[in-house]
This record gives sequence, C-alpha cells and structure tokens, in this order.
Amino acid sequence: MRSLTVVRHCAAEPTSPGGTDFDRELTEEGVEQARQLRERFTEPFGLFNTAPTTALVSAARRTRDTFEHAFGGLRFIREVHTSNLIYNGRQDVSGDELLFDLAAIDPVSDSLIVVAHFPTVWELVLTLASDVPDEFREGFPLGAATMFEIREEEPVGLAQYRVVTTFVPY
Repeated sequence: MRSLTVVRHCAAEPTSPGGTDFDRELTEEGVEQARQLRERFTEPFGLFNTAPTTALVSAARRTRDTFEHAFGGLRFIREVHTSNLIYNGRQDVSGDELLFDLAAIDPVSDSLIVVAHFPTVWELVLTLASDVPDEFREGFPLGAATMFEIREEEPVGLAQYRVVTTFVPY
C-alpha cells in the first residue's frame, strides 16, 4: 500500500517584532507535538516502518521544523522537496493547488507526506476523504495528520481515498 499523509505544522511562536510570518519558530508545545507525531508514525509497528517516502514541505520555518522534528533523519524518507509555492502567508493556496504540487513530485512508487498550513491542508483532506474523520469536520488542529491509502502505481490525484488513520496531538 502507498499512502499520502497530510500534516499541519505544529504550534509556532507569534510573529516577533520586526520578524515575519515566514520565519516563525516552533514553541516548546510545537516541538512536543512533533515528537508525538514522530512516535505515532515511526515507533515499532508504526505506520512507516520501511515504506520509501517522498515529502513536500512548505518553505516556512515552522513547517520545515515540524518536518525535521517529526520525520528528519528517518531511513524511509527518500526525498524532500521544499516549496515556497505552498506557503500561504504570501498568497491563498487552495487544497487543489497543493494536490497539483504533490502530483508534480509523485514518483508513483513511494508514499507521500505533505507538511503545510491551514486552511490548505484542511481543504485537501475535505476534498480527498471518502469519509471525513470526525476530528477534522470542523478544522485541522496544529500538529495533526491524516493518512490516506493510495493505490499502488497510480499517481495521486483528484479522487476519493480511504482514511487509514488520523493523529491529533494531546
């Protein structure tokens, strides 16, 4: 089975005086959320034991840090693409646009992870889920993830996918 895991970045500091939204760092709570995410998906019998995975990560600091704390250095991560195009602090990015960018990097043999922003990740989940999980009907919490099953050797695209599991940090 191939999978697509959609992740919202973890909790981040507010914009500092003279700083930018793009450069916001994770809070201690955000680092803990990322640790929980890593544990959920990578511990023995976790969901990503050996499946090769390609990642698409927004170039914003909080998304890069979320990816690094949650998935950095793990042997199943084959390739990481960082994108300014999916950072929605400069322009509105729709779930469909995020899906288009995922399809552009999809090797059709690996699983996929995307780490991006609200509301884009939520729109993507609402578009792709054959049955939207209860915890995502009203929004998409910080540090949360939804994993979809994708057919082997079929490119990710505008379709309905089965939700395999969800994660919301405590």
